[in-house]
Amino acid sequence: MSSMLSRNQKVAPKKKTRQEYAEDALYREVWEDVNNEKTLKFIKKYYRHLIAGALVILIIATGFQIGARHIAAQKMHTAEMYEEALASVDANNLAHFADDASGATADLALFQAYLLDGDISKLERLATDGNTRDFRDLARLHIVNARGDDMAATDVEKYLSGLDTKSSPFYYTATLTVAQKYLTDGNRDAANKWLDKILNDADAPASIVGTATTLR
Repeated sequence: MSSMLSRNQKVAPKKKTRQEYAEDALYREVWEDVNNEKTLKFIKKYYRHLIAGALVILIIATGFQIGARHIAAQKMHTAEMYEEALASVDANNLAHFADDASGATADLALFQAYLLDGDISKLERLATDGNTRDFRDLARLHIVNARGDDMAATDVEKYLSGLDTKSSPFYYTATLTVAQKYLTDGNRDAANKWLDKILNDADAPASIVGTATTLR
């Protein structure tokens, strides 16, 4: 390849002689031989480590594949068991399934078991030991609806205090429930405090706002 200087000076690049081409070919051949020899020496010196490393990679990859298949099989088995429990329309079957399952699936099964037999102890278990916050909060709301007549408004407020945050999906429902309980107990000032939390919240759902406006 011509140099920039030779191009600028419009000087034709010097052609190599046959001897120079032969020397270049010999140089490349010697260089390849040297590299091959170095490679062989490296392999001979570290072949145990190379083999061990390859085996580790193979074992890890195989482990990931087996693990993924095992997890998929477990999920499939859980789904099948849940379908069977649900199809039986049996609260006890769903409750037993909840004992063996995990996460939101177990919570949903336990909640459905309560809907079937109305056993509030299932709600209490879900409210205390549920795997997910959503179902724990939902269970607490249902417990208040079932036992609210026997609870003072301050007790209802305390029991639902964990829902008094927008991180709970039932925040507005719980706020309205507490306000309604204070109204039932004849404490309008306390009720209005909770109603105002809804009415002054731009994010409050329209249905909740409508109810709060009527009660205010």
